[in-house]
Amino acid sequence: MSAAPPDNDVLWARGIVKSHHGTPALRGISLGVREGEVLAVTGPRGSGKSTLLACLSAQLPVDEGEVWFNSSPVHTLTRAGRERLRRDRFGFVGSEPHLVPELTARENVALPLLLAGAGNKAAYTAADEWLERLDVGDFGRQRPDRLVQSQRQRVAVARALAPLPPVVFADDPTAPLHREAADQVLRILTSAARSHQLTLVLATHDPELVRFADRAVALVDGRLTAPAAPVPRGTAVSAASGASAVTAVRR
Repeated sequence: MSAAPPDNDVLWARGIVKSHHGTPALRGISLGVREGEVLAVTGPRGSGKSTLLACLSAQLPVDEGEVWFNSSPVHTLTRAGRERLRRDRFGFVGSEPHLVPELTARENVALPLLLAGAGNKAAYTAADEWLERLDVGDFGRQRPDRLVQSQRQRVAVARALAPLPPVVFADDPTAPLHREAADQVLRILTSAARSHQLTLVLATHDPELVRFADRAVALVDGRLTAPAAPVPRGTAVSAASGASAVTAVRR
């Protein structure tokens, strides 16, 4: 068995390979993500960004290589073990919100907290506060089909952040949003990660959004095309705008 990753890497991958129906998606990716870091994974559509996030977040098993979370191997987990890890330790935002249609926006955001054992008051207080921060507090009692796409996406971001998971994966989360709304959501997402010491892994094909990250890596055809590069100082968004405390139960 190989050595565990460095202690300050909350996520670590070594030589991961993944194919979809025989088509290579990742070709030997090795990558470390530091605790509390906002990492942007960039690249054109079809470059392997979504597959990389899916492997790091235990949604997909790797074909070859290793994935570690907090010095524990993810690549050896059973399907049930991966499901527990995603439920208990990770948050996820995709380009589509995937809200529970029968629940209101408020109930959707509170759901992961309730599943984790939080009391009703704590769960719904956190849900209300995150909905307010994402400017959809007035729609908390609406079901998803009564919301426009941009509002549903904001609810999905609130749902991912409300439990304050150690790691949040965001796979092109601003795809349905126009530029102003995308900037606002990314500002809230990255500021919340920094103020609560969460690790955020953000995949985007939009080079404009890299300015919100601490560091960026680039993928092309399933390979890292450049070493991890720090975003120039002064371009990353300060955590000050999102430093207010949020009532939630952190696992």
